[in-house]
Amino acid sequence: MAKDKEKKGKGAAAEETTRSSEAPRHSAKEKPRLKVRFQSEVAPALLKEFGLANPMAAPRLHKVVVNMGIGEATQNAKILDPAVNELGQITGQKPVVTRAKKSIAAFKVREGQAIGTMVTLRGDRMYEFLDRLINIVLPRVRDFRGVSTKSFDGRGNYTLGLHDQLIFPEISYEKVDKQKGMNVTIVTTAPNDDQARSLLKHLGMPFRA
Repeated sequence: MAKDKEKKGKGAAAEETTRSSEAPRHSAKEKPRLKVRFQSEVAPALLKEFGLANPMAAPRLHKVVVNMGIGEATQNAKILDPAVNELGQITGQKPVVTRAKKSIAAFKVREGQAIGTMVTLRGDRMYEFLDRLINIVLPRVRDFRGVSTKSFDGRGNYTLGLHDQLIFPEISYEKVDKQKGMNVTIVTTAPNDDQARSLLKHLGMPFRA
């Protein structure tokens, strides 16, 4: 009888352990503060500013593309590995390697050759990255006086060039072998540059006066 009770006790303990392991380990993730700000403040302000009746017509962020071109990768493929690692640390997402679409003899580039790395951010990661870019990264730029208002493409998208990856706090100065620049393209649903400029300005983008 004692052995039977002991077996039942062990079985119940094992079942309880299984249930606890299947239970969710993390609590619900909070919304990014920039996303909350867009929904509560920015979107209503844009609707009023442009006289839009439909709330879905308010311009919003679609995606953010971070592209790091490594021209020296054509001569030394190993130089691409640190770039992929650093871009992953900056964005919190695994980058993809970009390859040449056609051969260019003048630049010693062959079709299909790895020439850089890029990340496409959507959803919460997009808002979190943009929040860090606006409030932490850009103020760390030396002699920063604001970003240009002329970098729109005419279709509501904005591209920002960064000369150095060390302005991101995620990158350790001791582990960097070479400075690498990157382009940050902010793709919006705005039909024109005026609405896109107003959207980014409301989100806190520090445009040059």
